[in-house]
Formats: sequence, C-alpha cells, structure tokens
Amino acid sequence: MTKRLITLHADDSLNIVSKTFEKHKFHHIPIIEHGKLAGILSKTDLLRLLSVRDQYSEQAFKRIRARDFMTSNVITVRPDDTVGLAADMFLTNDLHALPVVDDGELVGIVTTHDLLKYAYAHPS
Repeated sequence: MTKRLITLHADDSLNIVSKTFEKHKFHHIPIIEHGKLAGILSKTDLLRLLSVRDQYSEQAFKRIRARDFMTSNVITVRPDDTVGLAADMFLTNDLHALPVVDDGELVGIVTTHDLLKYAYAHPS
C-alpha cells in the first residue's frame, strides 16, 4: 500500500482536481471532509465530467466541487486485511483502488498496480 498520500478536500474545485491529476501520475485521489474519508475520485471520473462540459454554463462549471462528482460510497480495507481479500474486492467490485482505513482514519491506498508489484516480488 502507498502510505504517503495526496488527498483533496470535498470542497476543492474542479480546477484543483484537474491540476492535481496533471501534476501526479496516479489515477485515484482520496477525498477528505472533516478529517475523514468522504470519497474517492478517479481520473476516469474527471474525464467523464469533462466530456459533458458543454452541458454546463461556464459559471456552473466553475462551481463544481470534488463532492459533486466523487464516489462517496467507498469500499475500503483495513491495514491488517490480507492481499487476497484486497484482490477479491478488486475483482468482485471492478475496482482499481481501495483506500486503507484504520479506526476511521485514512492511512493508505492500495491499487491493482500495488498487487501486481507484490505478486511479482512474491511468486508462488
């Protein structure tokens, strides 16, 4: 899992979300509200929103916040969950990132890329 996280806040603008994805090479950003995990945004979520930009006025588009297009019903894992459980959750739910939460606090994120690296480092 990745422990050094970049997170955004639920009230961050679409511009901040876009710039964060541009600056970093990751595909998922945990969204925090009141110090707790509130959601997750993927690069796909952003691209989907940008594809319908013409349906918004310029002013309405500038008012969009992370909370408006994040996934808020987030599936998470705990730090002591197994790699197998994470893999099963990825496959069952068609996910590519799972926030790692310990007693309500976001402590990391695990991605399908992390699982591939782990599998190659620990062959059967």
